[in-house]
Amino acid sequence: MNMSKVAFLGLGVMGAPMAAHLARAGHQVTVYNRTAARAEAWQAKLADEGFTASVAARPAEAAQGQDVVLACLGNDNDLAAVILGDDGALKAMRKGAVFVDHTTVSPAIARTVAAEAENLGVLAVDAPVSGGQAGAENGKLSIMCGGTDAAMAAARPVIETYAARIVHVGAAGAGQATKAVNQVCIAGVLAGLSEGVRLAQAEGLAMDKVLDAISGGAAQSWQMENRWATMAAGEFDFGFAIDWMRKDLAIALAEAKDAGLSLPITALVDQFYAQVQADGGARQDTSALIRHLPEVTR
Repeated sequence: MNMSKVAFLGLGVMGAPMAAHLARAGHQVTVYNRTAARAEAWQAKLADEGFTASVAARPAEAAQGQDVVLACLGNDNDLAAVILGDDGALKAMRKGAVFVDHTTVSPAIARTVAAEAENLGVLAVDAPVSGGQAGAENGKLSIMCGGTDAAMAAARPVIETYAARIVHVGAAGAGQATKAVNQVCIAGVLAGLSEGVRLAQAEGLAMDKVLDAISGGAAQSWQMENRWATMAAGEFDFGFAIDWMRKDLAIALAEAKDAGLSLPITALVDQFYAQVQADGGARQDTSALIRHLPEVTR
């Protein structure tokens, strides 16, 4: 793989390991984080491993002269603040460079960014990810992408560094729309899994035996394989917080409304998540959905 000059904007639980993979792969990496101390701590940790990276004080500074600029931020407003505007990364990028957004945001802002990028002679890919913190740390993310063929060709050699699967879904915004579908599917699976765990507990069954019995059949899912035991044990510290899931479901529900479509199960699960938030679970993993159901004392 040809080594590139890259900038990574946003060093949260997903962005930090993704940026580290780029540095370990030999790319020349510059990072920016709105909390500078986090960027400096990330840089120091990387140095302990024997790798180097630079820290920029502003998004535009990080983006200047780079071949690829990548972002993994929080929401539409965060993306607009860091990427768009006079001191945003996009205006500082050179013509022909590529911008890759791994933030889960609305398809609308993804299309806005792509249009602005095109006006500036910059390629753009909206590329939200699935796989959670473990996928980011292990370099095994699934990435769903929207953008032109040329943008994908430019982005792929870099994002392959931390991806197990990359699918070019369609034009600008298609990656974000696909992520909305992804989150709707996860919400439904977790709702059924929550009720299944509680029913097994109510029946007094051996939870490990139930998992062994049903995980090889039609009920099997990634969530079952990775969250059944911890849901049963009341352990929910896995990185992707309910706060973020509700932000993603809001995007999905808004997209559905715009399309004249009702998503009643997703809307109900979102209400259950709101209950768990109110009970102090806002920063717990999405599998904490089970907390909306009473614990079984049997």
